[in-house]
Amino acid sequence: MSRPEPSAERLIVAFGSDHAGFDLKRGLMPLAEALGHEVVDLGNCVLDPQDDYPDFARAVGIAVATGEAQRAVLVCGSGVGASIAVNKVPGARGAVCHDTFSARQGVEDDDANVLVLGSRVIGVELAREVVRAFLAARFSHAERHERRLAKVRSIEAEASSGALPVSEVKK
Repeated sequence: MSRPEPSAERLIVAFGSDHAGFDLKRGLMPLAEALGHEVVDLGNCVLDPQDDYPDFARAVGIAVATGEAQRAVLVCGSGVGASIAVNKVPGARGAVCHDTFSARQGVEDDDANVLVLGSRVIGVELAREVVRAFLAARFSHAERHERRLAKVRSIEAEASSGALPVSEVKK
């Protein structure tokens, strides 16, 4: 395989994983560097079978929400638990993607800033292609996508303030 070409825009990319995603995360970080991005490893930095994905999802979510990183890659066993956890951080928009279309489209249309992978779901080579697609994509800023993103941010603000009207949910 030929060496990947660097992306046009250098990003700071945070990486995080629990024990299930540890090896895949460590295998993907050099790819991001080869693409010309700066990599920040938010853990786990040692293989610990007793660690918990919410700890690393929180760290990754805070990194993108505060601007410490522009993007992040988060890996757990299935991708589902880490995705749920990272999306609790206002400003973090995580998406489980195990294909290149979803990874690219998630950024272009939905301004996803965290790619979540399941190490027990995706192979290494496909994971590399998905990370490439995610890091190369840029938010389109199309009017309809800006409008939808504003609605997502409004839901976040309501939830953060305690004003989310859960009583409106039909029983």
